Amino acid sequence: MSAFDMPDAGRTTCSQARAETSAAVRPLCAAVPWRLARRLSEDAMLVADELVSNALRHGDGMTRFSACVHDRDLVIRVRDRSAHLPGDQPYDPARPGGFGWLMIQHLAQRVSIDRHDDGKTITAVLAGVRRDEAAPARS
Repeated sequence: MSAFDMPDAGRTTCSQARAETSAAVRPLCAAVPWRLARRLSEDAMLVADELVSNALRHGDGMTRFSACVHDRDLVIRVRDRSAHLPGDQPYDPARPGGFGWLMIQHLAQRVSIDRHDDGKTITAVLAGVRRDEAAPARS
């Protein structure tokens, strides 16, 4: 799905983005032990929250949001109105925040940015747990 195929987020709120992410990750979590499911679910919510927050705070507003499963991976896409690319922020104890982009890059298997005439789309792919990883170790 391209950024242009994503539903318009003109009415999408942060809570709707969280609900969509939760619904998308649920099938991935259903077939794995609860500890792996919890980690995957928490990582997905954190990445979605940070992407949406960054679009609202630094990207002149979120215009589209999508969370879906593709080949057992969770794909989260957020489109905003700014062509400005995110970057690492130097640590400044006088300024709160500045860790979101680093967290996204750490938690996602892949992150890509596609520029458009009217902004950019950031795609974060979180690796779903494969069946062989979910199986308990045999002794």
